[in-house]
Amino acid sequence: MDTTTNDLPNLFLQLGLKNEEAAIEAFIREHSLPDKMQLHEAPFWTASQKHFLVESFNQDAQWSEVIDHLDTLLRKP
Repeated sequence: MDTTTNDLPNLFLQLGLKNEEAAIEAFIREHSLPDKMQLHEAPFWTASQKHFLVESFNQDAQWSEVIDHLDTLLRKP
């Protein structure tokens, strides 16, 4: 049984990104998504990151709520 906490820092860890609070804030500040673009279509993801995002979200996996939260954070007003 996987006991990983499903939160933003652990999602970043799963994606192979730095997961300290400052690094997450910098990532969100430096990246954004246009209204019509799906999260996994963003050009800043590697192929394996895209695959993880698609599979985890589509399978309603443990990460889907956190992935949706990241999607919201990357959409600038």
